[in-house]
Amino acid sequence: MELILKAKDIRVEFTGRDILDIDELEIYDYDRIGLVGANGAGKSTLLKVLLGELTLPGCKINRLGGFSYIPQLDEVTLQEEKDFALMGKLNVHQLEVQTMSGGEETRFKLSQALSKQVHGILADEPTSHLDREGIDFLIGQIKCFSGALLVISHDRYFLDEVVDKIWELKDGRITEYWGNYSDYLRQKEEERKSQAAKYEQFVAERDRLEQAAEEKRKQARKIDQKVKGAAKKNSSESGGRLAHQKTIGSKQKKMYNAVKSMEHRVAALGDVEAPKDIRTIRFRQSKALALYNPYPIIGMEINKRFGDKVLFEKASFQIPLGAKVALIGGNGVGKTTLIQMILSAEEGISISPKAEIGYFAQNGYKYNRNQVVIEFMQENCDYNVSEIRSVLASMGFLHNDISKTLSVLSGGEIIKLLLAKMLMGRYNILLMDEPSNFLDLPSLEALEMLMKGYAGTIVFITHDKRLLDNVADIIYEIKDNGLNLVQ
Repeated sequence: MELILKAKDIRVEFTGRDILDIDELEIYDYDRIGLVGANGAGKSTLLKVLLGELTLPGCKINRLGGFSYIPQLDEVTLQEEKDFALMGKLNVHQLEVQTMSGGEETRFKLSQALSKQVHGILADEPTSHLDREGIDFLIGQIKCFSGALLVISHDRYFLDEVVDKIWELKDGRITEYWGNYSDYLRQKEEERKSQAAKYEQFVAERDRLEQAAEEKRKQARKIDQKVKGAAKKNSSESGGRLAHQKTIGSKQKKMYNAVKSMEHRVAALGDVEAPKDIRTIRFRQSKALALYNPYPIIGMEINKRFGDKVLFEKASFQIPLGAKVALIGGNGVGKTTLIQMILSAEEGISISPKAEIGYFAQNGYKYNRNQVVIEFMQENCDYNVSEIRSVLASMGFLHNDISKTLSVLSGGEIIKLLLAKMLMGRYNILLMDEPSNFLDLPSLEALEMLMKGYAGTIVFITHDKRLLDNVADIIYEIKDNGLNLVQ
């Protein structure tokens, strides 16, 4: 067991909120850590601090080994030295960055990181855009890697396979859980149940004491009324009245002392927090425009090639009205190209004249990020500011987030913003290219609910097995230059 990184006093504050407030953390050579937390919690910022890309006043970082970094959203850069054997295994066959698909970009980043001789790898969403074959190959490579791993990922399958410890980043602090992601979820559920039991017990005892105190107050008020009535009696009865008043006064005192005692006991209970329910995000959906064509999108013997590379040759498909249609296949086979061909209504593709298409792009994070959030959301949008605020709030954005520029948002926040922009449009067909990438767990679950309940037609690309199983009712696999109906 060898310590390879130690950090102290990691403090990051943004707009009055503690993003990171960590006294100390350590990484050892045997560690396989999954870093999880909500979008915008500071996960990517923490990796940059540990790597030295972001310097903080008062923070001390002691690196006792070399580290390789797989970034989330940075542009791909070419290295002079490359492991061509590993690149081949990762299915990276060409080095033209401009023509790489999202999956090919990710594979290239991985080949760069895994080819270095380092003591540890820090990775930010390394499975994004990878197909299932690529994810399984990456898992095998990481299992063979002898150094430490600190990885941000929302891929539950991947985390279960490669980590044995979870760091949960919440409210700036890290809570450590032993085990893989499934173990973490079980522990979190046990914590929630324990908290629920404590809260239920607290509420029951608080209500009992408050009810008992109120009963004593009622009794004391009745005695007060008796005292006032006794004061009106003839002074000739003063002896008896005084004796009676003494008894009543004693009872009053006991009653009020009992009330005070109960109030002190209620205060002593403290304030036990109610367990927080899993946040459910509900996307507001515009009314779908009427479509009567049973197949609003049809492709008949389409062809597509880039230079010598043939993607489609006499490929045919049809998209039924209201269907949730998934496009699957390896990286670079033409999934995103097909979506773009539909958008452009290229030769061989017919689209219903009344179709209103909303498009969620795979590389949406490459849009202009210098705009303010609210200005970005108001573009081509019929919603007023109040409605936009409401939708963004349902997706986890805070009140002051709408005045931020896109450049300060995390990758996950950008994705949610782009989803919100699309969902508030007047569409009856949605084309979605890897919409689940970079989303936190509540957002993923909300996305599944949206897609299943959406009144219009959806064509989507995904490598997320759960999203595929839960949403798709038709699956086309792009293979051998054609579209093969899987289900």
